[in-house]
Amino acid sequence: MKRLTTLLLPLLFFLNTYSQTTPPVPYGPLPSKAQLSWHETELYAMVCYGLNTYTDKEWGYGDVDPALFNPTAFDAGQIASTLKEAGFKGLLLVAKHHDGFCLWPTRSTSYSIAASSWMKGKGDMVRSFEIAARQNGLSFGIYNSPWDRNSAVYGKPSYLPIYKKQLEELHTNYGPLFISWYDGANGGDGYYGGAKESRTIDRKTYYNWDKNWKIVRKLQPRAVIFSDIGLDVRWVGNESGFAGETSWATFTPKGEKDVNKPAPGESRYQEAPVGNRDGQFWMPAECDVPLRPGWYYHASQDTLVKSPYELFDIYFKSVGRGAALDLGVAPDKRGILHENDVIALKGFGKLLKETFSGNLLEKAMISASNTRGGAQAQYGPENLLDNNKKTYWATDDQITTPQFTIQLNRNQRFNIIRLREEITLGQRVEAFAVDIWKNNAWQEISKATSIGAQRLIRLPYFITTDRIRVRILSSPVCPVLSEFAIFAEPESSLFHQAKTTKNKPDKHKKDWHILSAPGADNPAVLIDNNATIWQGPFNRTNTSANAIVVDLNEQREISGLIFTPPNEAFSKGITDRYQISLSTDGTNWKDEITGEFGNIKANPIQQRISLPHQTTARFIRFIPLHITDESNFIRIAELGIY
Repeated sequence: MKRLTTLLLPLLFFLNTYSQTTPPVPYGPLPSKAQLSWHETELYAMVCYGLNTYTDKEWGYGDVDPALFNPTAFDAGQIASTLKEAGFKGLLLVAKHHDGFCLWPTRSTSYSIAASSWMKGKGDMVRSFEIAARQNGLSFGIYNSPWDRNSAVYGKPSYLPIYKKQLEELHTNYGPLFISWYDGANGGDGYYGGAKESRTIDRKTYYNWDKNWKIVRKLQPRAVIFSDIGLDVRWVGNESGFAGETSWATFTPKGEKDVNKPAPGESRYQEAPVGNRDGQFWMPAECDVPLRPGWYYHASQDTLVKSPYELFDIYFKSVGRGAALDLGVAPDKRGILHENDVIALKGFGKLLKETFSGNLLEKAMISASNTRGGAQAQYGPENLLDNNKKTYWATDDQITTPQFTIQLNRNQRFNIIRLREEITLGQRVEAFAVDIWKNNAWQEISKATSIGAQRLIRLPYFITTDRIRVRILSSPVCPVLSEFAIFAEPESSLFHQAKTTKNKPDKHKKDWHILSAPGADNPAVLIDNNATIWQGPFNRTNTSANAIVVDLNEQREISGLIFTPPNEAFSKGITDRYQISLSTDGTNWKDEITGEFGNIKANPIQQRISLPHQTTARFIRFIPLHITDESNFIRIAELGIY
């Protein structure tokens, strides 16, 4: 018996050691190869260019003559090279927006670039952008809107083969794509071949999404599919560019009305900023935001381009939270990026390069409270510092709250901390803290939750120390980290107050009066220079009851009306269709205009309604005709004129 025990002990020791030096068991949903490639992209730009550029609209109605499209200095190379210099890794082209105008010579419709004046109808702008992207080392992607406000058969079964044909053309003829992109705008008012009516579809069933996505999978197996509900990448739920401070890569899409039947445009996107810790799918977030207030070019926004510092801040709140940043860029009527846009993008790229050009932990020593199976070469903490994302530090299975300590070779001054998990084994860590050695004691400087593909912590001040400690506070399984790094951003960036453009208070408004508005709430807040938000009842059956009448107290020269919606996350009661008219006496009304605020639900920015010609008036009547949801109230931040 003693002899048998003596023989078994080495075997048991070997088996125990072997069990601890095998890789950790994956935890939860895991990313696909296409998703892993997407995570590496991190930063890409959506190019929004088309007939909307020439009509000063965000959402075209579908009734514009294609001959209007005729850029005088189109240069896809200028756009792509600017993005490359700014640090972008991908270019996502809006090949067709909701107006139905196709930027390639499709065989599915005559409403395309083939009917434009550009290159006498012989051009292919999708091809031009694809070539420019690849020449500049950028991945290329496609957005093809399913909603088509030009098509006479939209909303009918006969439209579906048209859309299928477009998908096949775009996913066959333009090389490998890194993303196939879809949004949730489906149905509503449109030209529809001259019918000029509103058409409603069943968002869950009309498009046969399963069949469409099978086409994408077959033709572009390396492309991720983006929409409100994935399949691979989810919309973050806002167009501000921010993910939640906690942002899980795992997510379970739910339907807005029926939780079991989610669809693009029919989802509980309010859950998307954070995701679901126990989500059913690996479905990380994409954060999208335009460089300008709107997605398409408007000359009135030439001075409203986000500064490099604003973009830098957005980067930390998107890419720095494990998501990707999709920045909307809008070529102007010439067909190139405006000079102000180029300056902002290149300045942003300069900030990124100056910040992340070198890890300040070079030559540092690292130790950990535990290493898996004692296998230092395979799973040791040194793997956190080797600039290789494929190596990682892991602990024994039962060790879920370990820590590691870094001894620098000298004091370093920094304000940015980066951690990465080895996501091929799942998203594991749920909370961690970072400490520095100061005054002969450990001092906590930051605490956070999710890590995933990347977590950037940007401190509001610089830290100087020669010793750092990271404590894993919570993890359901042993943690697996692939990188730890520290950086210092340019000091001018840290203390720079990000430029925000605010409207100067209108001194004339103190003399204005609200003559009528629905409801009993104080209507004067409609003209209080954005100090408060007004709310009143919304009447769907008798929209004239929604009228708001403003007395300017004197005859004024008016070029247009300014409408400001509440700029709040998931705000309800936002007007998206309206009627305005003017009067000199409050009785006889003229210059009646009916219109819409395209994309205002997702991007609730200030809207400017231009009149056909400058006119003189004292009274303004604004009537909300439709709101973005099923609420029984209207909410408005401000009304004004210019």
